[in-house]
Amino acid sequence: MPAEATSVSQAGQKPLRVFIAGHRGMVGQALHQEFASSSQYQLITADRTTLDLTRQTDVENFLQQQRPDWILVAAARVGGIAANRQYPADFLLQNLQIATNILAAAHQSGVSRVLYLGSSCIYPKFAPQPINETDLLGGVLEPTNEAYAVAKIAGLKLCSSFHRQYGCDFRALMPTNLYGPGDNFDIQQAHVVPALMRRMQLARDSQRSLQIWGSGQALREFLHVEDLARACRLVVELSAAEYWRACADTPGFLNVGSGEEISIGALAELLCGIIGYTQPLGFDLTKPDGTPRKLLDSSRLRQLGWTPQISLRQGLTQTWHWYEQHQQQLRGAASSSR
Repeated sequence: MPAEATSVSQAGQKPLRVFIAGHRGMVGQALHQEFASSSQYQLITADRTTLDLTRQTDVENFLQQQRPDWILVAAARVGGIAANRQYPADFLLQNLQIATNILAAAHQSGVSRVLYLGSSCIYPKFAPQPINETDLLGGVLEPTNEAYAVAKIAGLKLCSSFHRQYGCDFRALMPTNLYGPGDNFDIQQAHVVPALMRRMQLARDSQRSLQIWGSGQALREFLHVEDLARACRLVVELSAAEYWRACADTPGFLNVGSGEEISIGALAELLCGIIGYTQPLGFDLTKPDGTPRKLLDSSRLRQLGWTPQISLRQGLTQTWHWYEQHQQQLRGAASSSR
């Protein structure tokens, strides 16, 4: 049976039932922590042994039984450049299945409110900077994560299409590169921050030099996952009129970014100080840089009252300390899954 975290409602109000799809991932954990802190919400979760989001009938039955007031879609097949290049069919298929199954079943079950989380990789490789929501589909995608991006674009378009055709309040946020506690530190699957942390730790412990993928010149924007969770709660607590007014001149979603960018080389230097790596850094020019620059215009969300609270140095330090405390547990889990 799904797990439920029940809070005592304020002033006798019945709490809103919120299903967090993907509650065990980094984003899902942060969402659970954020929404569980308020008595306004009763949280519903289901792990993979209870609910397979890639199976349409299972999702339909689950939502028919649970009838949540809100669905937060944090579930996704995710990974860095290496994983995206190696498993494009899996990334495209599984993320399409998750989006189509949840959104279609929500509509069929009468669940009218959904918050779908996308990714900034949906934008063109050479999009104008900073990237506005209206830049969607304005050019070719970055080839190294095209499959994942296409699936996320489809999910986004499903949300806006259900809204136009049926009036469903299917909202969406497009976060920039995320990091934080609960991230995936498997080198073959991880995004840039956890992959760099793990590789730097291994290089430090073996006293060898570290080769960074690419030139190190690509610019990236990073957002701590707890800041994203706060943005999600703000958006959920907006009225439908407020949200759709904010999206009036967008394709139906809002960007979520820190507003600050850093080169991959500078990020590695910052991590050297946090992790205690003192060897010279090298750069492997045979590996791709990916998109040269990716900075989001998050002005619409900021106008609604959201601002990030965790600086990059503070967030990286917290994330590294979290990994140090959990690395034995994470290695054991990785070994048992092989």
